[in-house]
Amino acid sequence: MDRRKSLKILGGTAAGIAGLVLVDWKWQLVDQLSHKGFFTLREVEMISAIVDTIIPAGLPPIVPTLSARPIGALSTGTDKYLMKVFEHCYEKETQDMIKSQLALLSEKTKKELGKSFDKAPQEEREKLLLSLAESDNEDEKKFFDLMKSQTITGFTTVKEVMVDYRGYQVAPGFYKGCVEVTSQA
Repeated sequence: MDRRKSLKILGGTAAGIAGLVLVDWKWQLVDQLSHKGFFTLREVEMISAIVDTIIPAGLPPIVPTLSARPIGALSTGTDKYLMKVFEHCYEKETQDMIKSQLALLSEKTKKELGKSFDKAPQEEREKLLLSLAESDNEDEKKFFDLMKSQTITGFTTVKEVMVDYRGYQVAPGFYKGCVEVTSQA
C-alpha cells in the first residue's frame, strides 16, 4: 500500500474520532445548560450520591452463577426511579420538603467537609446521612426515612435483583402438556 494513502486514511480516522468526541462533549454541555427537569442538575447529583451511599455497588454478595459484575443502586437505575417517584407520585408539600432538605444537606456538607456531597468519601456521606436520622428536626428524619425506604424499594424491585439475585419466577413450575403416564407398581 502507498505510504501517503495510508497516512491520509489514518489522519482522516483520527480527525473523525476527534470530531465525534468534541460533538459528544458539546451535547453534554448543551444538556447541562438547557436542563429543564423537575430537579436541578445539582439536586440530581445529590440524589444519585445519596442512593449510592445507601446501597453502594457490590454490597449484596455476588451469586456465582451470574456475571461477576457487582450491582448497586446506581447500576440498577434506582436514582432515576426515585426522581420519577418524587416528581410524579408525591404531594407538593413533600416535594418542597425534599428539595429544601437536599439544599440543607448540600450546605451542611460544604460547611463540615469543604466539598460537595457527591465528592465526599463514602464514610463521610454515611455519617452525614446518619446524622439526619438521629436529628431532632422532624423534616430531616422524614427526609432520611423517605430516601432510605424508597431506595430500598427501588433497588429490590428491579430485574437484576429479583430475577438474577433472588431467583424470582413469574410463574414457578412448568406445564408439560404431553407426558406419558407410567405406572408406579
